[in-house]
Amino acid sequence: MTEPLPDLLIEPVVRAALAEDLGRAGDVTALACVEADARLSVAFAARKAGVVSGLACARLALQTLDPEARFETLVGDGARIAAGAVLARAEGNARAVLSAERTGLNLLGRMSGVATLTRAYVDAVEGTGARIVDTRKTTPGLRHLEKYAVRCGGGVNHRFGLDDAILIKDNHIAACGGVAEAVRRAKAFAGHLMKVEVEVDGLDQLEDALRHGPDVVMLDNFSLADLRTAVGLAKGRAVLEASGGVTLETVRAIAETGVDVISVGALTHSVMSLDIGLDAI
Repeated sequence: MTEPLPDLLIEPVVRAALAEDLGRAGDVTALACVEADARLSVAFAARKAGVVSGLACARLALQTLDPEARFETLVGDGARIAAGAVLARAEGNARAVLSAERTGLNLLGRMSGVATLTRAYVDAVEGTGARIVDTRKTTPGLRHLEKYAVRCGGGVNHRFGLDDAILIKDNHIAACGGVAEAVRRAKAFAGHLMKVEVEVDGLDQLEDALRHGPDVVMLDNFSLADLRTAVGLAKGRAVLEASGGVTLETVRAIAETGVDVISVGALTHSVMSLDIGLDAI
């Protein structure tokens, strides 16, 4: 199981989502139809098979509105579940349960969708030694949650932001006048704990980059033949990352070329939420 995120990181997202939903007047349907002291017991149930992530979001959504609510998780984040599986049970003030329902389900479903898709990619490359990594193509405001969900699915996190690793892209290279100069400047700037990665779009750029000692080289939209050639050229001198247009249909063949990591933007930018519902019990 994946080490859970601390509530401190999740609460601001949950509170912002609740505020967006409750608006100026609160849940007028619950206020109109449900007695103030009514109680409600519910179960979070998966409508489809998948991998779970985000149960703490559902818990915090409810307990923000009813601090005395009970929330019992029956599976852990990262667990594979079948359709119909009950993930958690909760009991609390009925108005609070109903008002928190959509926020909790939105975040739980989104994160479980990311974890489920990630697991499909990880399973597809099993045995090759290649690792599946995410990108910064995340939903604004949800990056730390979506990257946590990637870990729940067995994937590995790429850099979290612009501040934790140097990644020289094509426009940086253009601004510097070439790969060699861009890498030279980056290595001079980087501290001893900061990695330097450079993106290349051809074998000629790869050879130029390798001469200047980057930690990682991103092979952007390389053909399978060129990926295999790149692995032979690098000879372990740098971590090789394949990137660009990776799909579930192509990822196995990419992994079999011998690259070290495969970055997949679709894990977060094109994911479908896992269908999870809330049922009164």
